[in-house]
Amino acid sequence: MKMDLTAMGILAPTHALEDCEPTSEEIAQIQCDRLARVRQELARRDIMAAVLFDPAHVRYATGSRNMQVYSSRNPARYVFVPAAGPVVLFEFSGCEHLASHLPTVDEIRPAKAISYYFNEKNTQAVTRAWADEIIDLVRQCGGGERIAIESATAEAAFMLEQRGYQVLDAQEPLEQARAFKVPNEIKMIRSSLRAVEEGVRKLEASIRPGITENHVWSRLHQHIIETDADFIETRLMNSGPRTNPWFQECSDRIIQAGELVALDTDVVGRYGYYADFSRTFLCGAGEASAEQKSLYRMAYDQIQTNMENLKPGVSFKEYAERAWRIPPGYRARRYFALAHGVGMNGEYPYIVHREDIEDKGYDGILQPGMTLCVESYIGHESGGEGVKLEEQLYIRDDGQVELLSDYPFDERLLSQAV
Repeated sequence: MKMDLTAMGILAPTHALEDCEPTSEEIAQIQCDRLARVRQELARRDIMAAVLFDPAHVRYATGSRNMQVYSSRNPARYVFVPAAGPVVLFEFSGCEHLASHLPTVDEIRPAKAISYYFNEKNTQAVTRAWADEIIDLVRQCGGGERIAIESATAEAAFMLEQRGYQVLDAQEPLEQARAFKVPNEIKMIRSSLRAVEEGVRKLEASIRPGITENHVWSRLHQHIIETDADFIETRLMNSGPRTNPWFQECSDRIIQAGELVALDTDVVGRYGYYADFSRTFLCGAGEASAEQKSLYRMAYDQIQTNMENLKPGVSFKEYAERAWRIPPGYRARRYFALAHGVGMNGEYPYIVHREDIEDKGYDGILQPGMTLCVESYIGHESGGEGVKLEEQLYIRDDGQVELLSDYPFDERLLSQAV
């Protein structure tokens, strides 16, 4: 079952190959355009250069992919991106050849692994040599006192500050760069979603009484590797009583007939782009209970209402005020965000519920170029099962909103709800 998108004023997802698979020429241009976005945001803040360690940021700025999960906890590869000047990729030892074809990288050097894990008592000396090399690159690009870094070690920041540099957080300019998609970048996102949707179909087909959650969850993992995706960030698939409260990780629990099975994909997929949608299924061939249908209908109504409210020019606070009102008894276990940005992973902005605006929220404007996920979780505070739904959407440059994710809702759960 699918929503009436026309009545909602939302464009339907596309599966056309030319809309979902960038050409080699487009890929090269996307990489260059993303780098230009990073440089633009650095220049706006008078930042001379950024040193990026986060593997998603390295990939965004250069197109380089290498040991993404390993690199997320080990500062073993990084990239020097100046506001103007040569981009230098510091690659893990022996991996310099992996990025030699990229139009965004001017030079590749071996990285200095600046952590205790690699260096033990020599860590300070290695970090000092790292700082010397970064400072030399800054001087070659014209000098300046403001350098942004992220996901490095504390010692790396101290070394730069001791040399008289103002060290800033690179997350702000990178988040702002990534929040607005460059031409044809959306094709990469659609490609990732189409592949993950097929994986979820395989996962759903494997749901049956007597099988474990982990067994079902593995079906998605296998498929995303087969389709050149990277990894799944979380383990958010659960069943029966484990669907409420949310955020219970996948386990070896055996799924029973008539139980709900809920998941959030959270896949870093093709081209490094997040495919992020949620669905809840009914295990077995029987009918859903009245309570299950009621939960599902509430989640569906929340998603539909909040999708309709997703319009360019609407402030985050206005969006929260217009959002579907969660009934008493379900508010305590509401999902923490109404909507969040999405690109290579979850990104700026995060839009929280009206109840949370003053404590946890911030304001901004929904703008063309943004891709966002609209979230729902419905579970009663007294217990029972819960329902998780989520859709991924794109505010196009012409102001129209396009549904990116394309996975059907469960007709047994949605029909004749009370």
